[in-house]
Amino acid sequence: MRILILGGTAFLSAEIVRQAAAAGHRIACLARGTAGPPPPGAEWIRADRSLGAKAYGGVSGEWDAVIDVARNPAFARDALACLADRAAHWTFVSSCSVYADHSVPGATEDAALLPALDPGVESTAENYGESKAAIEDATLAAAGGRAHLCRAGLIGGPGDGSDRYGYWPARLARDNKPVLVPDIGGHPTQVIDVRDLAGWILLAAERGTTGALSAVGETVPFGQFLEAAREAAGHRGQTVTAGEEWLAQQGVEYWSGPDSLPLWRPPGHDGFMARSNQAAKAAGLVLRPWQETLADTLLDERSRGLDRPRRAGLAPATEDRLVASLAG
Repeated sequence: MRILILGGTAFLSAEIVRQAAAAGHRIACLARGTAGPPPPGAEWIRADRSLGAKAYGGVSGEWDAVIDVARNPAFARDALACLADRAAHWTFVSSCSVYADHSVPGATEDAALLPALDPGVESTAENYGESKAAIEDATLAAAGGRAHLCRAGLIGGPGDGSDRYGYWPARLARDNKPVLVPDIGGHPTQVIDVRDLAGWILLAAERGTTGALSAVGETVPFGQFLEAAREAAGHRGQTVTAGEEWLAQQGVEYWSGPDSLPLWRPPGHDGFMARSNQAAKAAGLVLRPWQETLADTLLDERSRGLDRPRRAGLAPATEDRLVASLAG
């Protein structure tokens, strides 16, 4: 297949390039290259999507598949206007953040969506779900029955720079000091390995799969995940459990960002990491055992440095202070 990837230099899109090249596809990546060049095996069409239609001047010919990971609706609309008529299949990597309600475990693809971000409104981290919803609408309008809306859940695995999954095995491997954990042992976690997601996106393109599908992992109780991470990391210190209300009172953040506890969700998010993946699995999504993702993530975290600055998780000094507060 002749595949154009709008991106291709970081995490998921780079993994798609690697797998597509290994499968013998002809790949081109349209990207600025701020995260580095695409992996070997891809033609690099160096372009800045903020330039609008001008960014696609170097893209020629017809494509068996186009894959877009955009989060900015303006960028996505320009790409669709310039390329949709030349693509036999169009994949938009959307997000489960487009769903309006995260309170119901087991929800399927027919759940209500957030309203699309209005044209002209700036796309920000705060309106991420609305931005993705707007791109879904634009994709369906331009590519119609040729479009696959891949609604990805939390992506983990080697190379993840968000730290929303890797924080825990890395923290447990860093030292044997007490580890502060939220009291959510029975709460579900749901992570899809980046390698499985990339493989599924390519398979869907090869098969011509269309429609909206939630690409999410299997659910694993947080306590089970944490114990497996502790064993894999060889941590022999204490785990100090703190109540959710107390953590919130201390200013600990949910989910991500500085001084957060990843995989801990705000109230009303019982279904956020417990969505159904049955439709995607019926369409060909294959998931490796979650323990394999955990083990490979730990290896990757060790190689990148357990003490490196992180985008999510508690800073060591914050964790020490909170543990001492609980002990006192």
